[in-house]
Amino acid sequence: MALIKSISGIRGTIGGRAGENLTPQDVVECAAAFGFWLLERGGTPKVVLGRDGRPSGKMVSSLVANTLVGLGIDVIDLGLSTTPTVEMAVTDHSAGAGIIVTASHNPVEWNALKFLNEKGEFISAADGQALLDLLAQGAIRYCSVDKIGTYRKKEGAIAQHIEKILAMPLVDVEAIRKRGFKVVVDCVNSTGALSVTSLLEQLGCEVHAINAEVNGRFAHNPEPLPEHLIELSETVRHSGADLGIAVDPDVDRLALVCADGAMFGEEYTLVAVADYILPHQPGPTVSNLSSSRALRDVTRRHGCEYYAAAVGEVNVVEKMKAVGATIGGEGNGGIIVSDLHYGRDALAGIALLLSHLARSGKSLAELKAGYPQYFMIKDKIALTPDTDLEKILQALNEHYRHEQCNTEDGLKIDFADGWVHLRKSNTEPIIRIYAEGVSQAIADKLVHEVRQVVDNQL
Repeated sequence: MALIKSISGIRGTIGGRAGENLTPQDVVECAAAFGFWLLERGGTPKVVLGRDGRPSGKMVSSLVANTLVGLGIDVIDLGLSTTPTVEMAVTDHSAGAGIIVTASHNPVEWNALKFLNEKGEFISAADGQALLDLLAQGAIRYCSVDKIGTYRKKEGAIAQHIEKILAMPLVDVEAIRKRGFKVVVDCVNSTGALSVTSLLEQLGCEVHAINAEVNGRFAHNPEPLPEHLIELSETVRHSGADLGIAVDPDVDRLALVCADGAMFGEEYTLVAVADYILPHQPGPTVSNLSSSRALRDVTRRHGCEYYAAAVGEVNVVEKMKAVGATIGGEGNGGIIVSDLHYGRDALAGIALLLSHLARSGKSLAELKAGYPQYFMIKDKIALTPDTDLEKILQALNEHYRHEQCNTEDGLKIDFADGWVHLRKSNTEPIIRIYAEGVSQAIADKLVHEVRQVVDNQL
């Protein structure tokens, strides 16, 4: 059981004792702090609310809504929705903020509150810290009876979201319909069943949905990784489908399966969409420091500039705005298209990826064969209260002083044939290690060497 309060929101396991897990009391306290923060900074007293399909979602969402109303804030409740849908609805309704009730790819016993600003983007680290300070102080003042906020349910937000995607200049609806894709979708028993299937049907695809009952009882671990998508891979292979699609419970991450059941690779989702967009809309691209070098290579192939950002959607978006990026995202299948909105959006990724396949006449496997092939390892080292992280990073910096080192987010060391990135997790007592090489052997070697240096400091 756990409760984690951080600058990006609050998350935890449902039930148990207040202050130790995500209980109704904790939900109310955090929603109140966010609402009070919004009012104190002079924001519009209107909040858009939405949730994924997990069983605790309705309970948590109702607590959030009533708490905000008690602060004098008007609530627009989208009900079952997706993270990108809520993000876009914030600006559609000229709201002062948004709250998404989702624990994303975490297991069913988890839930969370994720906070958005008036632009429908995740709040900054500074705003997150201000919220944590308010939460610690507990000095929340509720409104008088004559100033209680209003509550309104809003239907059709997902449909409006899809409508905007279909209207994007680079989404070639006609070409996709002409190609007539057969697609298997793993909806992981959440709101992908309400959004991904609808989008594909409007694009003229033959859709075979699995795990499509929106009950939040995830049929498998909801993180869209290869080891969790065996059913999808087998269904694609046996059904003769052109491809398979998997999303996480709140539909901001996208994973793809080739016609033979092989994984396309989560690191290559962003690469493929960038490869499609850049010839039509040249511009910089951005991904985080732990993402594949393939995006850099493909970006340069199109004569454009690539930039790296610290890990985290907030950091990627900040860098995208700073450099005027056309597309950005993270190597976990998160795609951000600046023309649509500054947030990871699996639905936009699907429409653009299918446009790429339809116009090129290629299969997913043929598409991937044209990209630089890298091999990645994701590892971790447990931290104890006595671990001196600064000492570890200094030792690594000294050991690799003749290589290209980046200390923006932990330590990233670039080599001619690969790279390795170490950073402290924001959510677990571990050091995350990411390594990539032009061969599996090189990636393995990089991790082994780094672990040896780290072990000498423990």
